[in-house]
Amino acid sequence: MRALSVFLIAALQVLAITFPQPRHLSIPLTKRSTLRTADGHGSVDPTSIMAHISSTVVKLQRGAAAFERNTGAVLFSDSSSLTKRVAASGSDPLADDSNERWYGEIEVGTPPYIFISLHFRLDRAMHDALMRAPPVDCDTGSTDFFLPGPSCGDSCSGHDIYNPNSSSSAEPLGKTFMVEYGDGSMATGDLYTDTVSLAGYNANAQTLGVASFYSYGFSSENFGADGLMGMGFESISAYGANSVFQTLVSQGAVPEPVFAFKLASSGSELYVGGVNSALYRDPFTYTPVTKQGYWQVTGDAIAINGKEIVNDFSAIIDTGTTLILGDTTYVSQLYAVINATEVGGGVYSLPCDAMPNVTITLGGKSFAISAETFNFGTYGSSGNTCLGGIAGGDGLGDVWVLGDVFMRNVYTAFDVGNSRVGFADLA
Repeated sequence: MRALSVFLIAALQVLAITFPQPRHLSIPLTKRSTLRTADGHGSVDPTSIMAHISSTVVKLQRGAAAFERNTGAVLFSDSSSLTKRVAASGSDPLADDSNERWYGEIEVGTPPYIFISLHFRLDRAMHDALMRAPPVDCDTGSTDFFLPGPSCGDSCSGHDIYNPNSSSSAEPLGKTFMVEYGDGSMATGDLYTDTVSLAGYNANAQTLGVASFYSYGFSSENFGADGLMGMGFESISAYGANSVFQTLVSQGAVPEPVFAFKLASSGSELYVGGVNSALYRDPFTYTPVTKQGYWQVTGDAIAINGKEIVNDFSAIIDTGTTLILGDTTYVSQLYAVINATEVGGGVYSLPCDAMPNVTITLGGKSFAISAETFNFGTYGSSGNTCLGGIAGGDGLGDVWVLGDVFMRNVYTAFDVGNSRVGFADLA
């Protein structure tokens, strides 16, 4: 039988096993990136960053539209045009997000299909009937979960396939799905329920999409995982269904309704059912989720070299976004403090040896962005000019997206039970 892969949106791949369930389990994460070279500080193409910005804005637009459709409420304030700009025809600008994704492992079905990471493989002695499955990408900025199905054909060439007919726990829902993401990637197919195991915890009758078509954005050359798993809230689901983790919580399958991330150049992990005390220093600083769509909280301030430029803003904590993104107006004000140069599309350059001191205050505590994470890589032939890790996007208003450039500096806990996000200093 063939193996399968999955893409987790928050963004991550997860491994589940058939042994007795652990109290907590962590999942190693690996990132695939083409925005800069493998050492993390190579030359950067600004056009790739601009495309990533466009991708993120479109993702927020789609999420806002789904939130309004599912709840009848508006997700973002009037200061943002994220809701207004969603095209009535359903078509949106396409942009390549350059495969900025975190991968882990997951299992689906009975017997379980093991989804192996693109970047690493965990070998286990399993029953002969066990099917090996491909990678999954995990992203806190979406909710739905899908895999390539047996009728996907050439559009899924190079991916491993999940076959619901080989799982005794799979049930068809008699509904079709179509999901689109910020980079224009699209998948269509049929909805099923099946058992999904995340870090050893079983979500029974989990809704998932079995794709019969992948767009070019999900082709094996562009998309390292076989499928995608979101970890946002039900209100932004195109299926109108819970995420896998939300299902685990509702079924009482995890010891604590919490998952946590450490994102770094090495040692990255998703921790399920609690937090990994070895990876952070107490105490946590918590801030409540303002609307259960994205993991959206209220931020206190953003400062550069001690000067506060932004106060009282809305922040989305998103593992699926590489940069820190804000409205072009605020971002230009930030960079004006250090006389940085806009190279176009909300992307700014500055001397590589003059990275500023940037802090983001959440829940009354200021978290510093290290020079290493703020420096997004060299730009131009001199090797002396670098691009900054904060970039501007049109129409964001008071909404900021705190992606990897922020999250690499903190340990982040997503507390579903108390609807809050916690931040702690890394150990």
